[in-house]
Amino acid sequence: MEFRKKRLTIREAKEMDMVHCLSHLGFEPVKIIRNDHWYHSPLREERTPSFKINSALNRWYDHGIGKGGNLVDFGVLFWECSVADALVKLSGDFSFQQQRILPVRSGAEHLGKIKILDSFLLSSWPLQLYLQQRKIPSEIATRFCCEVRYEFSEKTWYGIGFKNDLGGCEIRSTYHKLSSSPKGITTIQNGAENVLVFEGFFDFLSFMVILPKDEFIDADYIVLNSLAFLKAIHPTLNSYKNVSLFLDNDDAGNNAVKLALKWGKQYEYESRLYEGYGDLNDWLINSPQAQKYQHSQITAGSPMSEKPPNVL
Repeated sequence: MEFRKKRLTIREAKEMDMVHCLSHLGFEPVKIIRNDHWYHSPLREERTPSFKINSALNRWYDHGIGKGGNLVDFGVLFWECSVADALVKLSGDFSFQQQRILPVRSGAEHLGKIKILDSFLLSSWPLQLYLQQRKIPSEIATRFCCEVRYEFSEKTWYGIGFKNDLGGCEIRSTYHKLSSSPKGITTIQNGAENVLVFEGFFDFLSFMVILPKDEFIDADYIVLNSLAFLKAIHPTLNSYKNVSLFLDNDDAGNNAVKLALKWGKQYEYESRLYEGYGDLNDWLINSPQAQKYQHSQITAGSPMSEKPPNVL
């Protein structure tokens, strides 16, 4: 499909809900008094909140620097860029979500309630920021993921989409952890004798961050997208010479590893790499030993770079 990049006009940007937009950027009010939302200034360091958004007027004012205005004015200062560049950065998630909604962080996966409306090249600034927080370089994410616009709970949202083999999609953002039907595994086949199995796609992306480029074609990859699929693909896994398991370091993941190790000697427990952390992505984000992997070693000449992003 042909990718389309979204662009906001100045008028559209000015009408966007500033409280909601700052929440997407990771800033929450310290206190709320009627229509006034008070923040520690996103534009500078301070201990006493002096940055105010009046939600009725949809305007901001920073008492520390004596400046204020609309969202475009804020974007120019926040990103230290031109108006045109600020509009590019603001394009995406914000324009379709005018009302602020509290994050869903329970980890529950919702099925049958998601309607995928469209898919794009992964480019929205809030999603790029989310990737940065999870230490995934954009060049790796865009190789395997796309940006999806979807309906959920009678609202329209944007998220990072990761397609499964059945046509369903895993969706992640700061606000949601969701799955569209049908639910299934994702396979990346290179005709190899070895396979690496990951519980979630952010663990797979994390592995792509730390993987030397010359080792990529030496294995096939399976992302379960749900631990429940491990037993179902047992016959497929048995066809490989070696099976490396990168599952979560929790009770469910540990029990699944114990089961798989009984299936044969070709099964290997790789979770020791990130022992003490919840999963591979948690290790990549928080481990001092993972700092050297923060920049991708996969160059544009690697085999996978020639494949298109995984769009719907």
